[in-house]
Amino acid sequence: MRVTGEQLRGYREDGFLLLPQVFTADEVELMKAQLPGLYAEDTPARVLEKGTNLVRSVYGSHTTNEVFGRLVRDPRILQPSVQILEGDVYVHQFKVNAKRAFGGDVWEWHQDYIFWLKEDGMPENRVVNAVVFLDEVNEFNGPLLFIPGSHETGVMDPGARKGDGGADGPSWAADVAADLSYTLTREMIEDQVRARGIVAPKGPAGSVLYFDANVAHGSAPNMSPFDRALVLVTYNSVHNAPPPRENPRPEFLCSRDHTPVVPLSDEPFTPVPA
Repeated sequence: MRVTGEQLRGYREDGFLLLPQVFTADEVELMKAQLPGLYAEDTPARVLEKGTNLVRSVYGSHTTNEVFGRLVRDPRILQPSVQILEGDVYVHQFKVNAKRAFGGDVWEWHQDYIFWLKEDGMPENRVVNAVVFLDEVNEFNGPLLFIPGSHETGVMDPGARKGDGGADGPSWAADVAADLSYTLTREMIEDQVRARGIVAPKGPAGSVLYFDANVAHGSAPNMSPFDRALVLVTYNSVHNAPPPRENPRPEFLCSRDHTPVVPLSDEPFTPVPA
């Protein structure tokens, strides 16, 4: 699957692109069927909402789960990413954001690339996030909020607010919690919103949302009775891999495997036999 020239121009101008219903209902249900097992596995790659037992995110599942391993190679999600980055890509990061009904917490306003620049040493913003909606995303269940065109500003560095993970956590813990290390200031957001506005891309389950790693975004708590699970695949150009460094973040946050992703050559997305 390829995106059109007009869609690419829209992505480069706005910093995001929504493609409705890329995956079928059966394919979505197959992916959702993987979630209980991922949520139940107690590993450092599973992040809980602050002060609760609700799962916030699970990282790196494409390396251990066959369904998600196939997803990152599916041409319907991979090919547009290759077009956007104009060349071969690898998976820098993979995560499921749960945003559970009545309990999914806020994701404060931030940009993604600053984390990969400051924490991983990624040379440039040659990255795209490909987001698969596993539930309908609507105005009630904490949709992603974007400031369109804010990626054109480049990195807006607020300085690291946190970063030590607290007394009970590792140094990278604040990068995945509700209190993010590089939260944009109110002044930054106000200036950007006054100039550009706010949008909330919404759509049915199976839709795919692509967004630039420098576009300012966040999401409100989910106070609704509707889950809002998303799969986020971060594709990075193979020519933009972070160099080796001492004490790197865990593999599930910064992949050391920079092998180009090869698209599936058979039927793109087939159920795994029971």
